[in-house]
Amino acid sequence: MNTPSLIAASAIFVVYASAPTGLQAQQQAPRTVQVSATTAPPIIRTSLNESTLLELPAEEKVATIFGGNTDDWIFNAGHVASRFVSVKPKAAAAKSTTNVHIISDHGNDYTLQLKEVSAEGAGFDSTVFLTQTDKDAQKKMAEAPVFVPAAEVKDKEDRLEKEVAQAQAAAAAEKKTAEIAQEKYQSTYPSNLHFDYSWDQSKARALGVRQIWDDGKFTYIQGKFEEPPVVYELKDKKGSLINFDFANGLYTVPKLLQNGYVAIGKSKVEFHRQEAN
Repeated sequence: MNTPSLIAASAIFVVYASAPTGLQAQQQAPRTVQVSATTAPPIIRTSLNESTLLELPAEEKVATIFGGNTDDWIFNAGHVASRFVSVKPKAAAAKSTTNVHIISDHGNDYTLQLKEVSAEGAGFDSTVFLTQTDKDAQKKMAEAPVFVPAAEVKDKEDRLEKEVAQAQAAAAAEKKTAEIAQEKYQSTYPSNLHFDYSWDQSKARALGVRQIWDDGKFTYIQGKFEEPPVVYELKDKKGSLINFDFANGLYTVPKLLQNGYVAIGKSKVEFHRQEAN
């Protein structure tokens, strides 16, 4: 190779070696963007595979978000209701331009145009504070929310499902405990029955009394009565009326009687409990 050719080749090599391999967008400082229903959507500058944070006013939360191109963009409002939305382009500038609509819990619409600018060598927005210039939108922010954010609904549903599951588990545990207690009571109940009462058998037959017993807590009087007698408790040789239930020939007295009697008119049968040895 002659000398001029060598010099030319060296020059070409230097040019290619020093040429940039691509343009990299630089992150810009946060900025505030005004949104209005009567003006064109403001342009938000984004960069390939970089996230841009969109922040609603402090009075509002994101209720829902949707964009025109969901294949080449990622829209993320998080799993907890907040006023923040993250947007990120996945495709280069030729494909990556779209609109995004953010509906707040107060019913305000924030419509923005997203543009991927990394190929232009321009800076991209790292954080954008959104404000409403419409008076109607500002009035809505001062009122109570009209929508419940989807993330908040999901969170409430999850908590309700958890509370229901806990309540069901507690109810099942209580039912199991009650069943065990009932089984234990039924298995031991016969041994708790005491037939330790004495009475005049002939007088008892005349009134229809057949059996008297207790279970340590309640006193029972069973018989076949043409006319149900009245049950009295006997203390210091004096009778006093007591509460009892009567059904199908069975008296249930909600206490342990040591001494008492049943009576119809002037006819009565005394009974006395004898302590077991």
